[in-house]
Amino acid sequence: MDLSSASSQLNNSWVQKNNLVQRRKLKNQLFIIGALGITGLLLLVLFSILAILLINGLSGLSLFTLSHMTAPQGIKGGLLNPILGSLFQTGLAIFLAIPIGVLAGIFLAEYGNTRMVSLVRFISDMLMSAPSILVGLFIYTVIVIYLGYSAFAGICALAILAIPLIVRTTEDTLRLIPTTISEAGFALGAPKWKVIIFVCLPIAKGGIMTGILLAISRIAGEAAPLLFTSLGNSDWSWNIFAPMTSLPLIIYQYADSADDQWVQLAWTAALLITMAVLCLNIVAKSYLEKGLKNKRK
Repeated sequence: MDLSSASSQLNNSWVQKNNLVQRRKLKNQLFIIGALGITGLLLLVLFSILAILLINGLSGLSLFTLSHMTAPQGIKGGLLNPILGSLFQTGLAIFLAIPIGVLAGIFLAEYGNTRMVSLVRFISDMLMSAPSILVGLFIYTVIVIYLGYSAFAGICALAILAIPLIVRTTEDTLRLIPTTISEAGFALGAPKWKVIIFVCLPIAKGGIMTGILLAISRIAGEAAPLLFTSLGNSDWSWNIFAPMTSLPLIIYQYADSADDQWVQLAWTAALLITMAVLCLNIVAKSYLEKGLKNKRK
């Protein structure tokens, strides 16, 4: 009786364990199927958007479109001045945001948990989550009301949107650097500012560049802040204190037009911005992977 009861108990425990393993395998398969299904759905949405942009935008992409300025309704025009306007405003905005963002990131990562550090981090997080249209309204009340609509106001709005991303990536990248590297520099008698500039920043340049490229991707397609700042211009002007057009503004103005040529230009402008942002994200990903490989070495 004792042997039979012991064997039955072992058999029951084996059956319970087997059932538990089967249930876990079933749950695992269900989770895998769900994850793959959601991933496939997201990829389907992404490729659908790209397909629609390619179908509607490629037909308007030509040398004429890239080499001629916008024109009034009924006259064939191009996208030269919006392209130049986007490059000009985005480039100057990033040029303005990089030193501020990198220095703020260094301050947050290297100078302790003081009240000032907490305040700067709080402001940076608030700006990162702030809607872009609110940034445009802020610049409108601070600059546009007094100086008028201008590319300078648009550049300031875009720079404010780019700074928090650069701050966050710079801080996070510097915090990933082992403290032993900084301590080695201090042991050699180097002051802290030299250790940061000549030791830490070269190591963190991959992550910082990734943040800069992501910031460019963020602001390249912004139309809301430019509506309240640079306003738009049918002609091209190098005057930074005059209104200036850009691709997002052209999309906003032309998308619901009754002129088929303008609608076609809006699709082409959307395609150009999407391809530019996609390329920047690919470059940012390659920089990030390269930086991770170097750190592992």
